[in-house]
Amino acid sequence: MQLITNAKILTDGHLKQQDILIDGQYIKQVGDKIIPAEGVEVIDADGAFLSAGLVDVHVHFREPGFEYKETIATGSRAAARGGFTTVLAMPNLNPVPDTAERIKKQIVLNKAHGVVNIEQYGAISSNLISEEISDIRTMSNEGAIAFSNDGKGVQTADTMLHAMVAAAQVNKPLVAHLEDNSLLHDGVMNSGKIAEKLGLPGITDLAESAQLARDLVLAKATGVHYHVAHISTKESVALVRIAKREGVKVTAEVSPHHLLLSDSDIHSDNALFKMNPPLRSQEDREAVLAGLIDGTIDMVATDHAPHGTEEKSVSFKEAPFGITGIETSFQLLYTHLVKSGMITLETLIQRMVNAPINAFQLEAPTKIADGQIANMALFDIDHKSTIKVNDFESLGKNTPFIGWEIYGTTLATWVEGKIVYHLKP
Repeated sequence: MQLITNAKILTDGHLKQQDILIDGQYIKQVGDKIIPAEGVEVIDADGAFLSAGLVDVHVHFREPGFEYKETIATGSRAAARGGFTTVLAMPNLNPVPDTAERIKKQIVLNKAHGVVNIEQYGAISSNLISEEISDIRTMSNEGAIAFSNDGKGVQTADTMLHAMVAAAQVNKPLVAHLEDNSLLHDGVMNSGKIAEKLGLPGITDLAESAQLARDLVLAKATGVHYHVAHISTKESVALVRIAKREGVKVTAEVSPHHLLLSDSDIHSDNALFKMNPPLRSQEDREAVLAGLIDGTIDMVATDHAPHGTEEKSVSFKEAPFGITGIETSFQLLYTHLVKSGMITLETLIQRMVNAPINAFQLEAPTKIADGQIANMALFDIDHKSTIKVNDFESLGKNTPFIGWEIYGTTLATWVEGKIVYHLKP
């Protein structure tokens, strides 16, 4: 047994100091002053914030196929360091999990090497690019949590329509990476004055919003749960808002970098700022932030995308898209959204725990309470620290947030009652 003393938990929107007794995989008791029995391990939280474990529905752990960027072991340790206890892993691997057999093997691999709960996406179509959809039913039967071609937009309406019908039949979400290839024109960052100033080819926001408009019409016709990955433009937020009013079963996620940065933060040809979708305009940033606050955007997802150091040390034109994020997500958003008064801590936890669990029908706890599975994270929200590259558990160091000061450092993370991360003194 473990007894966590002097922790602050969210109760009716307020922080309340409590003790939490853990027995095996479960929380046995939450109370004011719990007297430990002999032999119980006592952990003094010293007033830190204890939350149900965070959930990230969009990560890239790169194994198999790209282990020099990340492995399941390093990626899951990074998740634990960020306070996450459940993550959903994308299928852009080698081989791509686009068959029942490959899904089954990937799930076994995830369980063997992960220290947090890892759910696995299946690919919408073979090798992420085929116009013929995968066998979604058999992959669902083998445990695929949802379906996505993340990293590639589904280019034809017919392919997307058939995928939606199949996903609806097995009651699994279909998750869209929105990117119309005919509108990309080899762009590497957002179209606009900054791209022109830096002499870099731009990506129009229409590449995202035009495909989203198509998909929302199809989603309404099929009744599928359609989930928008890493939404980034004001037009996309407006389209989702309208679709929700019309009864479309649509959810959306936004990544921390699109909430905190815009293309105006890119001052040079620095590929640490290169991600897909790209950092958009300040107006777009304000729109996605407003969408997160009013609930149009349901949740935060990191799109944790590690790459090798050399890969990101070249020009925007040559570097791969993507940044890491799972170790800094809660901390950055707590610092810049909660401490600034833009949102409450309760809202942030709702967007990072409750919403993803509910949307993806996950078996994970949404609160600290008697009888709940002990998936939890302890955060120091009172003291400031600095994001340092040498502190990362991830193999990927590719983030523009190095050097930023933050509150909310993760002190410890539990998965099913077992401590899987503990901050070293």
